[in-house]
Amino acid sequence: MIRETINHACLVSGAAEGATELNAFDGALLAAGIGDLNLIKVSSIMPPHVVLEKAVPKLPPGAFVLVVYAARTSSTAGETLAAAVAAGRAKNGFGVIMEATGRSRAEVEEAVRMKVAEAFRVRNLELEEVHVAAAEHRVVRCGGVVAACLFF
Repeated sequence: MIRETINHACLVSGAAEGATELNAFDGALLAAGIGDLNLIKVSSIMPPHVVLEKAVPKLPPGAFVLVVYAARTSSTAGETLAAAVAAGRAKNGFGVIMEATGRSRAEVEEAVRMKVAEAFRVRNLELEEVHVAAAEHRVVRCGGVVAACLFF
């Protein structure tokens, strides 16, 4: 159990062009400020004791960091990409994180807010607050977007 070492979380997002779709994804991670970290995907629950921060602190390059993320890439010029994550929290701090990808920031922000509301509804919890991070990008050659919730 790693509860004692995970006390903070942060929502981030980024977008970028790259020589390939993988490079665009890597660039989007760099634009989000998390490109030099090893991301370990986890499911969508935020423990009550975790403090949601406004910015990611300087973490050691190569650090292994737990994350919930959404990402999308494309090599179709002119296509618009979007990704979002939302963290909903109850009054006691318990949270649920939801992610979405789509074709516009408005679309994915609405989608993640609806998913968070549904996650709280099925748990019979009252939703106290919702925080959203989203990115949108129009592809020139190869583009990528990412939105993530990091735990550290």
